[in-house]
Parts: sequence; C-alpha cells; structure tokens
Amino acid sequence: MQSVAAPKRLFALLIGAALGLGACAGDHHRTDENGDGVNAYPTNYKTDILAAMHVYLNDPTAIRDASISEPVLKPASLTMPSRYTLCLRFNPKKTATVYEGMREVAAVFVAGRFDQFIETPKELCAGVTYAPFPELEKLSR
Repeated sequence: MQSVAAPKRLFALLIGAALGLGACAGDHHRTDENGDGVNAYPTNYKTDILAAMHVYLNDPTAIRDASISEPVLKPASLTMPSRYTLCLRFNPKKTATVYEGMREVAAVFVAGRFDQFIETPKELCAGVTYAPFPELEKLSR
C-alpha cells in the first residue's frame, strides 16, 4: 500500500528540479555592460577573418587590394541587435587567371568571435576608414 506522502514528495521534487533548471537557463543570453558576453570586443578579429575566408572564397589565394576596417559596435541590420562589425574590401580570383573585381563585405562578430559575412553592407560600411590588410593577400590553401 502506497502512502499519501510519496506522491507529494515526488511532485515537490519535480517542481524543485524545474525551478532549478529554469534559474540556470535564465542567465544564458545576458549581455554585460563591461563588454563580456554577446558583445565582447573581437580581439583576434584578423585571425578569425583569415580562417573564415578559406571557407568563404572558392580560391582564397592571390587576393589583391585587401583592406579592413576596425570593429565597431553597431546594428548589422534593422532587425538585428548591435554587434561588433567590420568591413573588408578585396579583389578575389574568379578563375585561375581572372580577377572578379572589388568586393566589399561586412563581418559580424558575436561573443568576440566571427559569426557571419553580410554580402551587401552598403549602410554598414558607409564612411568607414580602411587600412591595408596584407595578411589576406598572402593566404594559401
């Protein structure tokens, strides 16, 4: 014969576990004002960009006229919250001997790490100051 206290204890245990797990999950998306969390400054942004370009481009070798801006905290689009974003300009190969022409992309960072490239960054890259990015021109396969 089962006592009345056993189902009550089980119910209390389940409620306690649910509250405990809920408390842990509640802090997951917090952004700290001091730069920790989602909007941490991307300290290794050049290294992240170089690694991403190996996947982004069909042929990452012999890129010409590469330049990069500093990461700035701004909205990546009207629907996205502010993230560190930088702009790149470069002339990649289209084929083994033909160049595509100048391209401009924006790189978005989340939690200090590269997240995505945005192909049409007209508003994002308007007025940025570019500096030479010779490391991108020296990529190998």
